[in-house]
Amino acid sequence: MGNPKAFLTIPRQEAGYRPIHDRITDFSEVEQTLNTGERKLQASRCMDCGVPFCHWACPLGNRPPEFQDALCKGKWQEAYEILTRTNDFPEFTGRICPALCEKSCVLKLSMDAPVTIREDEAAIIEAAFREGYVQPKAYKRNGMKVAVIGSGPGGLAAANQLNKKGYDVTVFEKLEYVGGLLRFGIPNFKLNKPIIDRRIHVMEAEGITFKVNADIDFSNLPEGFNAYCICTGTPQARDLAIPGRELKGIHFAMEMLAQQNRVLAGQTFTKEERISAKGKHVLVIGGGDTGSDCIGTSNRQGALSVTQIEIMPQPPVGHNPATPWPQYPLVLKTSSSHEEGCTRRWSLSSNRFIGKNGHVCGVEVEEVEWVPNPEGGRPIMKPTGKKAVLKADLVLLAMGFLKPELPPLSEGVFVAGDAATGASLVVKCIASGRQIANDIDAYCRASAKH
Repeated sequence: MGNPKAFLTIPRQEAGYRPIHDRITDFSEVEQTLNTGERKLQASRCMDCGVPFCHWACPLGNRPPEFQDALCKGKWQEAYEILTRTNDFPEFTGRICPALCEKSCVLKLSMDAPVTIREDEAAIIEAAFREGYVQPKAYKRNGMKVAVIGSGPGGLAAANQLNKKGYDVTVFEKLEYVGGLLRFGIPNFKLNKPIIDRRIHVMEAEGITFKVNADIDFSNLPEGFNAYCICTGTPQARDLAIPGRELKGIHFAMEMLAQQNRVLAGQTFTKEERISAKGKHVLVIGGGDTGSDCIGTSNRQGALSVTQIEIMPQPPVGHNPATPWPQYPLVLKTSSSHEEGCTRRWSLSSNRFIGKNGHVCGVEVEEVEWVPNPEGGRPIMKPTGKKAVLKADLVLLAMGFLKPELPPLSEGVFVAGDAATGASLVVKCIASGRQIANDIDAYCRASAKH
């Protein structure tokens, strides 16, 4: 390592976010960055820890000690080359990954100040684009073709790896833009969409074909391909089937988030079509990242108030003995969107939507208790009878997604990403796409021998 004792004298320094009063007026990325000198100092904090658990925690098997060492020595191109051996899209993970690696960093255990791995990763790839290290490459073709259905992180990773292996790859996307979850599910204030476009341009220059507005029927796959990779994600959100669900003003979170991203891309919607929090009391049902994205979007649209409720109990603050290091800690998470203004409540079940003139105006909620299950497993929820009505002109359902039920698939058809596992992390989808590319390559090579 460049300086194995730097962690003793150099404190962890995060780039932080733009000031709240500034960032809630636009949809530009909220996260700031450090200058190159400070970034190199942060990389130098990576200690010679013997067993780097960051390797173990990263679904991609990234090698932070190696690229941190190069970065702290100012070898930016070398750091980029090490990083991209295991990660196809550091510009995505460097912005939106929850940094499983940092939670397993030895410095997280010893002083609760892990190396800023995620931010360093983002800095490396941005420097690579800025300095021209990222250049399209030509790969020798093997004469075989693969269709990738879905252009989210899993599909893009599979396409990228298959292209490098010499396959002619065509990516089919049913929507009007490439990117899947990255494009439509993640707000611009976390991932600005030109970042996606920049990567797609490189992939196109390397020979990958993208076809949008191409809704593929799994029972009638396009002909002419040696293998198929289904990466269609988890499009079906979990619904809340309680009385009053038919009222106007109740939407799935993705309806709002995707529409807002389309508006920022220049699309227009009628007043009736537009889902806007402007001048409304917003209730977000669901305490995860999607719910957090709804909070940030609602505040930027001009909500009067935002409340987020979660049926599960509030997680512990700081440390959770149930998830000790080096596991990912299940603790209270406060996102940049939470900081921008919202009321958060836990252990609340929704009983019914209340309407006026056909439009939602409130939700009856009830406090619940979670008691241990005598048979083990998930705790049992018990209503307490303590009920209240929360005012709400706009309700956003952010309770997760259902794992898709795919029809029986024929030989040569593979499934990757959320379509295979159910909703997960972008970094896990990229890892799945990379793995499925290897599986497809093995299948096609074996088929060619027969």
